[in-house]
Formats: sequence, structure tokens, C-alpha cells
Amino acid sequence: MKALSHLPLQRMARALWLLLALGAACLAGPAQALRIKEVAAVQGVRSNQLTGYGLIVGLDGTGDQTTQMPYTTQAMSNYLQQMGISLPPGSANQLQLKNVAAVIVTAQLPAFAQPGQLIDVNVSSMGNAKSLKGGTLIVTPLRGADGEIYALAQGNVVVGGAGASSGGSKVQINHLSAGRVPQGAQVERAVPTPLNEGDTISLGLNASDFQTARRVVQAINTKLGNGVATALDGRTVQVRAPTDPGARVGFIADLEELQLDAMTPAAKVVINARTGSVVLNQAVTLGPCAIAHGNLSITISSTPVISQPAPFSQGQTVVAQQSDIRINQEPGNIIQVPASPQLADVVKALNALGATPGDLLAILQAIKAAGALNAELEVI
Repeated sequence: MKALSHLPLQRMARALWLLLALGAACLAGPAQALRIKEVAAVQGVRSNQLTGYGLIVGLDGTGDQTTQMPYTTQAMSNYLQQMGISLPPGSANQLQLKNVAAVIVTAQLPAFAQPGQLIDVNVSSMGNAKSLKGGTLIVTPLRGADGEIYALAQGNVVVGGAGASSGGSKVQINHLSAGRVPQGAQVERAVPTPLNEGDTISLGLNASDFQTARRVVQAINTKLGNGVATALDGRTVQVRAPTDPGARVGFIADLEELQLDAMTPAAKVVINARTGSVVLNQAVTLGPCAIAHGNLSITISSTPVISQPAPFSQGQTVVAQQSDIRINQEPGNIIQVPASPQLADVVKALNALGATPGDLLAILQAIKAAGALNAELEVI
């Protein structure tokens, strides 16, 4: 929706309604079958977050201002000592490292990753570096939540942007204080995954829903036999699986490809208060209600007024402010909304108000408070 921010409010609102109408038309089409892999995942098969502190060198004078970022000089001094270079006492604080920037390095260690494999890493400036473009990340240990080192990162930083400055003028495209090192970390330690433990596996649904859990159990038992799958709750399905590792991998691969009939999700309206985006799913309906909508604008203007003293009065000239406050309230539009089971009708009823996306947020909240919006209202 960022591209819409440059449009006038009226055009922005029309574009929003068009998107909603297109969504309604798509949702009204025939239901498509889903696979189990799209609604659930095997519990225990997960990635792990890695993080580390590193230095990027080779910048073109766009690094940290070390007088304000002492940890950059301290880290570089420690690195030089590891390389066998000892600085004179007290000289570390006097270093002016314009081509060096301190960064936080993050990565995700995929499930089943083995030593020697390469993963991507992200680098983000933690100081006041102007740009990381053209820099090289030196060897950085990446640690897990347990404090152990699981990967080592190093490589050239790719920054998707550009910047130029001259004579006080500055032009910048995209964000230059963060970048990425493709295949920039090598895995040094594997994380054990409890996939082959016990005679059962557990499927965790992406969303807690008893209907989805029942459909998954029915699909598995229909294909593999009664009693193979059991729903433990609205989010967990337990499945009996072979104990042989090779046979279990093949069993899970076949299990994830089982087809499920498309299910109607819980009715929900998601509102992004920052961008004005509103998204409704196909289960949203409206009860009978009447809506009145009008615009209220307040204009405050201030005019300086100079008061001069009379001659020979020993007074002083005083500057005061004269404020003019005007309130303009446009007449409200009243629309009666009948009960509607179709999302397209809901979109048409809201579109008839002619409200801007900002007004729509308040209207939907008011409809929900009145009990006429049959959906969960979520503001993000």
C-alpha cells in the first residue's frame, strides 16, 4: 500500500475498494483443495536463531565515528591483538577508523543443517555508520540461545541501495545501514532434531482450529487406516509413524501430500492503523444496521498583533498572537445496511459511504461495538 500514499485520499480510497472487491471476487470462486503441508508442520522440525557481533571493514569513509562509538575501536583493538599486533597503551582510544563499522550479525540455522553447509546472514549497523556499501565482514562467530557457536560468518556485504552527497545536499535510495551476505556463514555444529524419537510424530497446525484438526485426522485415517491419527487438541494431531528413519522420512513425505478440502476460516477483519489497509476474509458478514458518517474539520489560524506604547509613556512594544478557530462539520450520510452473507455486499455497503481509509477504521470499530459486524476485529 506504500505506492498509494502519494495519491489523494479519494483515489487512495477507490484503490482500496478495488482491492477489496477483487479479493471478494477471488474468494467467491470454487474452493481449492489444500495439502496437509500447507496447514500443519511436524513439531520439532524448526530453525534456530543465531546472532553475533562483528566488524565490517573496507568502507569508503562511511564507517563509525569512533570518538562517539568506543566499542568499535575496542573491537578492532581486540581483533588486532588476535592477529599478533599489539597497540601502544592508550593509543586504542585515539584511533580514527572511518572505514570500519560495528554491526550485529543475524542468521537462521535451518533444521537438519550439517557442518560445512552455507547459510545467508544479515548485517545491521549498531553505530552511526553512514553506509555499509562495499564493506567486508570479517570472521564473526554466531551463537545460539545457549551461548554455543554454531556458525562462522565472513564475506562481502551486499547493500541494495545507493547514496551521494555534495555541498550539504544528500540523495539516498533505499536503506544503507543494513545489508546481506549471501552464503556468508558456514555451519560448524548441528542441532539435534527429535524426529526419530518414539513411535509417533506430532503435527502442529499453523492456526488453532478444531475443524481443521478434525479434517486432518479424517484425511490421514481415510488414507492410512483408522486409528493412525488422533487429534489431541485444536492445534496438535498425533500420528503413528514407522520407527525406521528411512521409512519415517518417506511416511512424512506422503503424509504432507494428503489432500484436504478447503475450509472456511474464522471471520476476521484485519486493520493496519499505520497504512490504512483493511483486509476482510470470505467469512465476514454484516448484520442489519444503519450508519451515519460525516466529516469534522477544525482550522486554527494565528496572526501576530503588534502593540506599541503611546509616545513618551516609557512602555515597550509587545508582540501578541490573535488566534482564529473555525469548526466545519459536513452533513452526515446515512445508509441502511441489510443483513448480508456475501463479502461483496459488505464491500459495496462500505463503499457507498465514500469514506477514506482513515474513516473506515473508525466505522468498522463502531459497527463491531454495535454488534453488527460478525467477525473478529484485529488491529495491527
